[in-house]
Amino acid sequence: MTAFLIALVLVVAAAGLLRWRRPAWYWLVFGVTFAVLRVLVRYVSVMDACGLTVPPSRWRLALARITNRPVPESRVPRILRVRPTRTGLVMRLKLRPGQDAFDVSAASDRLRHSFGMYGVTSRELRSGVVEVRMTGYDVLKRVQMPATAAPRPMRVPVALREDGSVHYRDYRAVPHGLTLGATESGKSVYQRNLVAGLAAQDVALVGIDCKQGVELFPLARRFSALADNPDTALELLEALVTHMEDVYQLIRAQQRISVNVPDAQIAADIWDLPADMRPVPVVVLVDEVAELALFATKDQEKRRDRIVTALVRLAQLGRASGIYLEICGQRFGSELGKGITMLRAQLTGRTAHRVNDESSANMAFGDIAPDAVLAAIQIPTETPGIAVTGDSSGGWARIRAPHTSLRQAVNICNKHADRTPDLPALEPFRPVVAPLPSARVPLSKTASATA
Repeated sequence: MTAFLIALVLVVAAAGLLRWRRPAWYWLVFGVTFAVLRVLVRYVSVMDACGLTVPPSRWRLALARITNRPVPESRVPRILRVRPTRTGLVMRLKLRPGQDAFDVSAASDRLRHSFGMYGVTSRELRSGVVEVRMTGYDVLKRVQMPATAAPRPMRVPVALREDGSVHYRDYRAVPHGLTLGATESGKSVYQRNLVAGLAAQDVALVGIDCKQGVELFPLARRFSALADNPDTALELLEALVTHMEDVYQLIRAQQRISVNVPDAQIAADIWDLPADMRPVPVVVLVDEVAELALFATKDQEKRRDRIVTALVRLAQLGRASGIYLEICGQRFGSELGKGITMLRAQLTGRTAHRVNDESSANMAFGDIAPDAVLAAIQIPTETPGIAVTGDSSGGWARIRAPHTSLRQAVNICNKHADRTPDLPALEPFRPVVAPLPSARVPLSKTASATA
């Protein structure tokens, strides 16, 4: 008996230590078992309390009267599957006639309390089938990207969602994006994760950093072009417009429009071209876009108008030519001048870190996902890196990128420096960098002093 008590105390102590220091391990060892039992035991009563039941059908009531049996109970959604994950549970439900996916979504917070989970979200898979994702702990407190988050061409994992799934930046699906955030909100870390993910792919990176290059120039070995002031940025953007026009001429020449060619082989963008003729895609990262739109003199106003015009043209026409925009800034509203709202309308992907006022959140989500505005202004100051992401579909989610230091990002860019493509149109803007230092290390202090 004494040995059993000692073992029990050790198990409880180990569980408490794991829950404090390694919540993911605690969940996989202890939490998932208790959670599955709670869900299965409480399921019927919780569904009834949350209003997710339907009354019995008429034929069942008639059958009960004919056979003189008790009135049948209300029916709950049928559980199709319960699947444990590394962060929680995924439960698939078959809705009863008369129920809607919005009913489950509206009851998410009540389901969270009733099942004792950290978070509950739901989405409709197909007509009558809803997937409920439940997280067992705060996955955004200490972000750990799963090993299965494998990148694909033009699709990189950059953050973790609050339901435990991976948030990908997919340029083929969402060509252009806008990232907003106040100072020290985690915007730069998000950008580093994006660059680090793209560095290992066959893509040209173009950077515009008007903060004298302090954010992007340390990563210069992986960039095909960089600009650190508005004047150079204007020349670079106009060179990109020229490059875009040249790519369209290539597509026109290789469209293969003929009665002998099936429609599926007709080229309309660079991804329809043969691999040996396909131009390298270009991702343009603009850090602090407001610096490109501000002006104090007439000459600066003319420069600003040309910059905004070039950005709008790239946003409207660049997708088919393989040019994708990633615009970052603290604010991005109409106070930056004419053409800004037209540019914002072309930026489908929206990500907002902590902002200082509600109007800044409205700039990101007011026209696509009004519900996300409240979530964006409620991000606390002590949790840098947490952001709200959404797109034109109206859906949104809270995400957090894993912390990547500038040194880590630089090491990744240096490792993949040989992948940096040479684009003739952007050659004048290619950053000049010193060669990488030799990997040889002196064998002793004497040898180092002699050298």
